[in-house]
Parts: sequence; structure tokens; C-alpha cells
Amino acid sequence: MSKKLTADATAAAPVSFEEAMAELAQLVAQMEAGQLPLEASVAAYARGTELVKFCAVQLEKVESQVKVLEGEMLKPFVATGEGEP
Repeated sequence: MSKKLTADATAAAPVSFEEAMAELAQLVAQMEAGQLPLEASVAAYARGTELVKFCAVQLEKVESQVKVLEGEMLKPFVATGEGEP
């Protein structure tokens, strides 16, 4: 069942990062498919902006937690066999 964007849907805060990403993907798909009239496209863009901000905050929180767990010493990822003698 596909949800259509309505004015009421723009006010609801996402419950989780995953929910926000799913809603954002749905908005992008609707906009790319040309399913939304101009006014709804503007509302979808505004909602997408809110969702991106929400996701960014969630990622910053997780990054802070990882820094604490790693003792503030995050190391760059090195693929197996690269960068080591």
C-alpha cells in the first residue's frame, strides 16, 4: 500500500532513523515518477529536508557514541591487505 503525501503527513516526526530513511526514499520515488502536483512536490521537498536533518542528527549521535566506545581514537578503515606491510 503506497502512502500519498498529504499536508497532515508533513507534521509527523519520524520514530526512527530507519523510518525516516524509508519515508525519504518513498518521497524521492514519488517525485521522480512525477506523481505529485507542484504544491505537493514543494511539500515533499520540505518534508525531505526535515527527514535529512533528522537523519543527520541521529548519525551524529551514533558517531559520538562510537567515539566514546573507541576512546576518541577513531581509526581510518583499511581494507584487508591494503596499507599494511
